Amino acid sequence: MIELLGYVSALLIGISLGLIGGGGSILTVPVLVYLLGFDVVSATAYSLFIVGGSSLVGGLLAWSKKQADLRIALSFGAPSILAVFLTRYWLVPNLPETLLGIEKATWILGLFAVIMILASISMIHGKSEIKVGNKKSLNLKSAGLVIIEGLGVGVLTGLVGAGGGFLIIPVLVMLTGLPMKTAIGTSLLIIAAKSLIGFTGDISNFSPDWIFLLSFTGIAILGIFLGIKLGDHIPGEKLKPAFGWFVLIMGIGILIQQLY
Repeated sequence: MIELLGYVSALLIGISLGLIGGGGSILTVPVLVYLLGFDVVSATAYSLFIVGGSSLVGGLLAWSKKQADLRIALSFGAPSILAVFLTRYWLVPNLPETLLGIEKATWILGLFAVIMILASISMIHGKSEIKVGNKKSLNLKSAGLVIIEGLGVGVLTGLVGAGGGFLIIPVLVMLTGLPMKTAIGTSLLIIAAKSLIGFTGDISNFSPDWIFLLSFTGIAILGIFLGIKLGDHIPGEKLKPAFGWFVLIMGIGILIQQLY
């Protein structure tokens, strides 16, 4: 029953990505760890593939509808891809098993819980706080900020396996003036590239269960199509705050568990 719930969660992860452009990926690691019994390091690696594969489908669908900007995706994605690959290939395998007396699995899950809480706050507040301007060219200052943000999101993605859409989308809107739908589509392309390439950094460190990985990802991709279809009838923005509260409760629960 718990395993079945894990696969149902894969569908919900995809639906969230298709409906609101993010959020669902933040649940992938908890589902893999708490429902399907994977260790934390393997779960973060698997999450990169699942999130990357699902986001790739969503990003390509957005691009086919002209709701994704490849130029901006490359500007943000290139440093992010480099950061996530180096994090998975070099940093994670060389992290000490204990840090300040805290086991690796504990502090990674603790960091992940903090990221969940930050993501939930972003979803609860909604997009109304983000000022959407006219699309504009990247100047030196904004391009530099985009690159720095890309590097930071890449390191976080590599450590905890989350896509980071809640960080990427506001930056794209505020610094590049992309319309919200285009920012979401562009974000999905960025998440797909950095997650899938980041996953390749893990291949030399462990042997994935490809049957599980492809089946779980396939269910998540099905969820994306369902989410996009639901989006024609249900505004994603109305569901986003409720989903944010759910993620907040989960994040606090995981953080408390790791602390005590």
